[in-house]
Amino acid sequence: MPRYDFSRFLNVRTAVAPSPSPDGSHIAFLFDVTGVPQVWSVPVEGGWPEQLTFHPERVSTLAYSPKGDRILYGMDEGGNERQGLYELSPRGDESRPLAIEPDVIHTWGAWDPDGSRIAYTSNERDRRYFDVYVRPLDGDPRMVLQHDGTNAVVGWSPDGRHLLLSRIHTPSNNDLYLLPTEGGDARLLTPHEGDAQYESACFAGEDTVLLISDQEREFLAPARINLNSGELTWLAEHQWDAEELVASADGRAVAYTINEDGYSRLNLSVDGEHVEARGLPDGVVTGLNLSRDGSLLVFSLQSPTRNANVWAVDTASGATRQVTRASQAGIPSSALSDPQLVRYPSFDGLQIPAFLYLPQGAQLPVPVVVHVHGGPESQARPVLNPTIQYLVHRGFGVLVPNVRGSTGYGRAYTHLDDVRKRMDSVADLEAAVQWLVQSGTAPENQIAVMGGSYGGFMTLAAVTTYPELWAAAVDTVGIANFVTFLENTGPWRRRLREAEYGSLEEDREFLQSISPINHIERIQAPMLVIHGANDPRVPVGEAEQIVEGLRSRDCFVEYLRYEDEGHGLVKLPNRIHAAEATAAFLDRYLAKA
Repeated sequence: MPRYDFSRFLNVRTAVAPSPSPDGSHIAFLFDVTGVPQVWSVPVEGGWPEQLTFHPERVSTLAYSPKGDRILYGMDEGGNERQGLYELSPRGDESRPLAIEPDVIHTWGAWDPDGSRIAYTSNERDRRYFDVYVRPLDGDPRMVLQHDGTNAVVGWSPDGRHLLLSRIHTPSNNDLYLLPTEGGDARLLTPHEGDAQYESACFAGEDTVLLISDQEREFLAPARINLNSGELTWLAEHQWDAEELVASADGRAVAYTINEDGYSRLNLSVDGEHVEARGLPDGVVTGLNLSRDGSLLVFSLQSPTRNANVWAVDTASGATRQVTRASQAGIPSSALSDPQLVRYPSFDGLQIPAFLYLPQGAQLPVPVVVHVHGGPESQARPVLNPTIQYLVHRGFGVLVPNVRGSTGYGRAYTHLDDVRKRMDSVADLEAAVQWLVQSGTAPENQIAVMGGSYGGFMTLAAVTTYPELWAAAVDTVGIANFVTFLENTGPWRRRLREAEYGSLEEDREFLQSISPINHIERIQAPMLVIHGANDPRVPVGEAEQIVEGLRSRDCFVEYLRYEDEGHGLVKLPNRIHAAEATAAFLDRYLAKA
């Protein structure tokens, strides 16, 4: 088999976030062929796509207007996440800003039914909170709700008179409200006690909202709210979480996905009758979107051996087709590793699900990298991760665990790492090492740990809590000190993060006790630290505390700081540079351990 360098893997392209035109003739989507995601358009039958935006920065939001004469998109600068909103003609020949302000986040919401107004939220008034605005395309924005909370617009009623709002209290608890666009009080749609999530909410006719929820249940499931009676009823029962749900404006067509051990299972119905999406390969489905009349369902699909592309389903017949052909950089699927789904026991007997990637034809044991996902309210999924695939291609095994606290396995599993139970999830990494060695998968002195964001904290916690286990470690945009992290993270994020990690007012001593920076003297493994200077979530000072502390002890640490990046690396030259440095680092300290 040919050997490919890291830049080849990083040049695998992705086509995501599809938005169909109202007449179903074209699909706009985000495509990173230029190195950062931009808006492109392609006929629904497929063919050569046309690039519509040409910015040096990433585009992160996309939505066709109901009239089809405009496309809304969002963009930040240098990864700072202060998104501005812009409008674009479907041919890409006209573009102008609609809502931009330095240091302000504008979160996209919805088009009104006739395409003449947009609704969004912004923290312009107070950086901690998000108020609701309505803006005519030919007029000035108008605040329709001032509220000291985290609000998001998730829909606009078919008659144009109400907005559907989500108000986030904690990462596992939110509410839905109905807000009159011309003034008046917001009406609570989801009274409940305790934690409950109400996600993917959308109008399905004048008096119905469809959504997924875990109110008084273990798993997220599709549900309906009758706006006249306020009654919530369940549409289906599954022993896995429902993830995304979309409905046509009249409610005739409904689609949602079920997350079965990380893989997506698509459910599609028209007029209450199930429609089988024929020929859809296994993988992870994201970005569900329906045309206005419900005749066309679009989404992005990928798997470990298949890069992300836009797919379309004719909802009447179930006929399925791949619309885009994003390049896989000349790497055949046969050269990519399809992981084995495994479970290993942790310290208390809990079974931890994980994906194990091994080089083709490998003779065990092999050096293994334990790759920890971020979040923590997240889940490692079976997708094409260029870094993982390259490491496997280079001869390493990669274990990707969904430690306790991960989503996708029900409410109870997600809460197993809350606040004072934080280090139990780190113990799941010790158990991973024990399983790798005892199963004969890896030698005990050839195991590394790496992760980004919360996975970066897990990496730092692993090398300070269990220092003797690791031959090397790679920390990307990780939390080193929970106190300084909470003090310096974006003010709009602090309250939500404290709900997960603990508060400075009540838990400062505990947070200090588990912060890796306060145990830095225990680190034995060589470290590679990667961070973006504009990171608004985990400020770059977190990386520099670790780097300074290790250098003061004459420990080996390599530090890569990127001045034009934020929370993670987006721009292709930076991604290639960091990936090549990671491979060289692991070759030096893991393969030859």
